[in-house]
Amino acid sequence: MKRRRKIALAHALAAGAIVVTVLSACSGGGAEQLLETARFEELQRNLPHARKLYQQILERYAGTPQAEEARARLAAIGASEGTPAAAGP
Repeated sequence: MKRRRKIALAHALAAGAIVVTVLSACSGGGAEQLLETARFEELQRNLPHARKLYQQILERYAGTPQAEEARARLAAIGASEGTPAAAGP
C-alpha cells in the first residue's frame, strides 16, 4: 500500500510540474522571455515587432535590467519605424 501511495504521489507531482511548465510557457513569461524574443526578431530584421516587444518591456518591467537593455536597443534601432538608428562612433 505504501508503494502505491508513493507512486501516486510521484505521478501527481510530475503532472503538477508539467502543468506549471505549460502555463508559464503560455503566460508570456516575463521580461527575460520578452527580451529574448525581441532580440530574435531584431536578428531576423523584423524591426517593427522587435520595437513593439522592447516597448512592452519598458512599460511592464520598468526599472529592471531588461528594461535598460530594451531602452538601449530601441535607441540603436530607432524608436519608431521611420526613425533611423543612432550613428555609431
